[in-house]
Order: sequence, then structure tokens, then C-alpha cells
Amino acid sequence: MADHQPSVSSGSSASSASTASPASTTDSARGLFGRLAQRLTRSSTEDEAQELRAESERQGATPICDLPNRERADVCGTVRSVTMRPRADVPALVVEIYDGSRPLHLVWLGRREILGIHAGVQLRATGRVSYYRGVPTIFNPFYEIVPKSA
Repeated sequence: MADHQPSVSSGSSASSASTASPASTTDSARGLFGRLAQRLTRSSTEDEAQELRAESERQGATPICDLPNRERADVCGTVRSVTMRPRADVPALVVEIYDGSRPLHLVWLGRREILGIHAGVQLRATGRVSYYRGVPTIFNPFYEIVPKSA
């Protein structure tokens, strides 16, 4: 009975250990499988944003989400859209770039188009940042079309 009691005791310990063990195994499995599932179910948009942030960092540009108002900045990102805002007096070409952290508008006043700038092109731009309607914006920036890295 002494043998039986320790075995019951160890059995209940084993039972509580087995209860704890599957829980801790489940937690570690959940962690491993959770990370794997997160990696596999992460959207292509999130993957693209991460790649754009890495490219922007590699170019030495300031992340758009960290741009201070009224300061000169170098930014780098991929063109998402190109629109022309027709005005009666002055046309404006608006290019939205995205570096994986936040979109930014580049506005060229008096321009209807700029050859070579279209959706998907990688741009590096320099200018003074202002927040126009809550969106970081650079008016009449200096720019450079960045070749795609191989």
C-alpha cells in the first residue's frame, strides 16, 4: 500500500504533471506553430511593407512615419499612384510614395506629368516636409529614380 500510495501520489503527480506537461507542450507548440502560422498567413501586403522598409533603410532614407514637420528630409519609396489635380490657374502633379511605414505625397506645382514616374517606380526624394491635411507632403521635391535592385 505504501508502494501504491506513492504510485497514486506519483500518479496524481503524473496526472497533474501530464496536465501541466501537455499545457506547457501546447504552449511551446502554440508558440512554434503560432509563429509558423503567422509567417504563413501573413498577407503579401505586410511582406511587401517589410521589404520596402528594408530597402528604404538600405538607401539611407528617413522612414516616412518618423518625418518631423517643417524639416528637410530624404525619403525613399515606391510610387503607388500618380494623379494630376487640375486647377484653373495651376495644375499639380501628385505622386504618392510608400516606404512600408506610411504614405507620403510628392507634389509638383505647374507640372502635368514627369516622364519615368509611374506606379511601381522606386523614387528617392528630398525636400521640406509639411503635413497637408494630415498627410506628410513635400512640394516641388528634388527626386531621383532608383533602379530596381537585382
